[in-house]
Amino acid sequence: MHGFANPRRFLRLARWLVPATLALGLLLTATGLMWGLLRVPPDRLLGDTVRIMFVHVPAAWLGMGGWAGLTLAGVALLVWRHPLAAIAGRAMAVPGLVFTVICLVTGSIWGRPSWGTWWEWDGRLTSMLVLGFLYIAYIALSDAYARTAQLSAVPAIFALVGAINLPIINRSVVWWNSLHQPASITIGKNAIDTAYLWPLLVSALGMALLFGAATLMRMRALLAHIQAEARLRREASGAPAALARVGG
Repeated sequence: MHGFANPRRFLRLARWLVPATLALGLLLTATGLMWGLLRVPPDRLLGDTVRIMFVHVPAAWLGMGGWAGLTLAGVALLVWRHPLAAIAGRAMAVPGLVFTVICLVTGSIWGRPSWGTWWEWDGRLTSMLVLGFLYIAYIALSDAYARTAQLSAVPAIFALVGAINLPIINRSVVWWNSLHQPASITIGKNAIDTAYLWPLLVSALGMALLFGAATLMRMRALLAHIQAEARLRREASGAPAALARVGG
């Protein structure tokens, strides 16, 4: 893994990995959504509104998974001081925020016919909203430190502290009297009928690949921006010396 922390090796890997993950992600996401939205039968209790699950649930998983990725990147930065870990964290934050917002919006749409309200200060909804604000704060913090052109541990520490919210999201339906239904898929247990489970898993895998493709593309863009800034600084620092030689 340390070898891939080398920017040149990473860029060579990402050059073919980005189109592969993007194409496969689009294919699987389209397949899962078409399967779930058009082929599965209406639920006995929820009716056709159950179809929102094929977008809402993968988005929730990836919103949480994105912050778990930020946490791992933060650990890699704090322990090994790999600059690529900081770039990976910055790259993951934006798609993580996007999926968190999708989760909140689709959950609100689903909640209106199911609960009779667009929003409720429920434990699961509130903790997911907090996750969205954590993403916004992380993006602002990491961008601010990136402008200093110095490797800072502050965003990494913030990611580790923010990870406290992940078990709160996961266990909120157990700890509090929640409108949100309990988890249907846990380790060793599945309460979803296979007619819904398979398109859900296909959709989730496709969206995960899209998340990965977006992260890799952002990492490449950030590395290109850093390299361009470094080149400009070298040219700017060399210009006065060149002018001095000419003047002398």
